[in-house]
Amino acid sequence: MAAREDAPPAPPGPGAIDIDAIGEDVPLLEGLRTTRSIRRLRPDPVPKALVRKVCEAGTFAPSGGNRQPWIFVAVTEPERRAFVAERYAKAFAGYLANFERAVAADPAFPEAKKRNVRAARHLAEHLHEVPVHLFIAGWKRRDIDQGQALFPCAQNVLLACRAVGLGASLTMLHRVHGEEIDRYLGLDPEKTPSIALVPIGWPLGRYGRPPRRPVDEALHWERFTPPPDAG
Repeated sequence: MAAREDAPPAPPGPGAIDIDAIGEDVPLLEGLRTTRSIRRLRPDPVPKALVRKVCEAGTFAPSGGNRQPWIFVAVTEPERRAFVAERYAKAFAGYLANFERAVAADPAFPEAKKRNVRAARHLAEHLHEVPVHLFIAGWKRRDIDQGQALFPCAQNVLLACRAVGLGASLTMLHRVHGEEIDRYLGLDPEKTPSIALVPIGWPLGRYGRPPRRPVDEALHWERFTPPPDAG
């Protein structure tokens, strides 16, 4: 049976990926504009060399003083993914309860937000199946997380996933159980805490431009001017 034209491509077979070449031909601005969160992922394995490649892209993020504080922990073993997924599901249950109360209180609750939460719920329910749980952590400086370097690093990883055809998203919900998970990963919550979890796998959806408000609504010259209805 022929594949549907709108279906996402099947994962490449073993040995079918040229790690050095894959993703190198994606134009920069096209990649930027079409990188969206993909939370519906296949359970098929991702080659370690490809995980290494997207992490390498993360290391080209800027960091103050070129300190490069990032640490990557890629969790791929099923029992270890299950440990993370169990705690993530508990954290998501609390988030979902608050969301459902908000929906019940507002008959006009935006459908787009409902769709986003449905995708997030799918991720929470299937996180144990996602082949790579990539944790981004980093050394603290003066007892403060170096988020100014680690979040650009995470964005570079997401862009690299887009370029090589992997699905990915960024979540911080694991931090509800952050200390327990960090210690399980060998990280020191006081010195090298994880700040983000990037679930990575072959996508069940496609990349494309996410909805964005016009840049001219956000861009101001010389001085910020509040919109007339800002109050």
